[in-house]
Amino acid sequence: MKRNLVILGSTGSIGTQTLEIVKDKNEDFAVLALAAYSNVNLMLSQIIEFNPDYAVLYDKDAAFELEKLVKEHSAEVNTSVLSGMDGLEFISTLKECDMVVAAMVGMIGIRPTIAAVKAGKNIALANKETLVTAGHIIVPLCKENNVTLYPVDSEHSAIYQCLKAQDPCMIDKILLTASGGPFLGRKYDDLKDVSLEDALKHPNWSMGKKITIDSASLVNKGLEVIEARWLFDVKIEDVEVVVHPESIIHSMVQFKDNAILAQLGLPDMKLPIQYALYEGNRRTMPERKVDLFSLSKLDFLKPDHETFKGIRLAVDSYRRGYIYTTVFNASNEMANRFFQEGRIKFLQIYDIIEDALSLDFDHCRIPSLDEILNTEQEVYKYISSKY
Repeated sequence: MKRNLVILGSTGSIGTQTLEIVKDKNEDFAVLALAAYSNVNLMLSQIIEFNPDYAVLYDKDAAFELEKLVKEHSAEVNTSVLSGMDGLEFISTLKECDMVVAAMVGMIGIRPTIAAVKAGKNIALANKETLVTAGHIIVPLCKENNVTLYPVDSEHSAIYQCLKAQDPCMIDKILLTASGGPFLGRKYDDLKDVSLEDALKHPNWSMGKKITIDSASLVNKGLEVIEARWLFDVKIEDVEVVVHPESIIHSMVQFKDNAILAQLGLPDMKLPIQYALYEGNRRTMPERKVDLFSLSKLDFLKPDHETFKGIRLAVDSYRRGYIYTTVFNASNEMANRFFQEGRIKFLQIYDIIEDALSLDFDHCRIPSLDEILNTEQEVYKYISSKY
């Protein structure tokens, strides 16, 4: 029997690759619903190809336009078009849904993910913000509703694979690998005038602009450190970042007997996506394989926390109180966007984050969902008023 998928973020990098896997493994999966923010044309083409029962665009104007176009193709498809957060939450709780792929970028993914968990749906998780800002809410909810989070990030998928059949009490340290991004080896003064084009030249991975810039600043790795703390129930001090420029080892686990298990593979997101879709079971993949004989060496370096402040700022925000991970995430989202728009220079990303983290939110150190979302808006408002 085919498993019905709801894909949140179907027009993004993870979403489109998920659909490629679904197309290749069409005997195993069916697309029940698709969702995105506002990409009308790509969503229409996905509807025509996969004929889901529902399609959601968060932007209401875009959804209205999509609905008109879908009606023009009524002979080919029978898809209902919805909009807004209500639409996202509705498809995430559909009775027929077997798994929700949570791949929407940003805080918009939190509410539908929580709705899916409460409805007992297993989650293929590619939305960092969900655990970074609301891990203290999500993880207990998953236990309460017997829901499994299957990580889609290549690093967290690697850790998940290394921990299979292992005693979690024997974990000594999570070794989270990082490529180092396009500016590896540069010092602070070398980054004063780097361009957007420079930041988008990732040496190993093909990703969207936002994540690629976050990789260049190592903010993305900071987010992943917090995510790993929640996914694998370890102390944040026990998550260590190792810079591995080749991106062949996707992460490692060191155990208390001093053994280290690692997961290796080429930089290809389809492997962790497929592994999550099959709930931690392996299936064949036709793509290229690692040729161990062609690897001249594998390098491991310590992160330069003085130049690239992303990891340190993330860990500091977590230690200060859970609400500050929301401040960290929201301020970075604004800074990232400002850099893309040419309004700030690359190093000002850190300045904006540090500025936001100086605000006083100590009254809600362990926040509710409403406090998380309200704090996000307060941070957006504060940064917009200053930059």
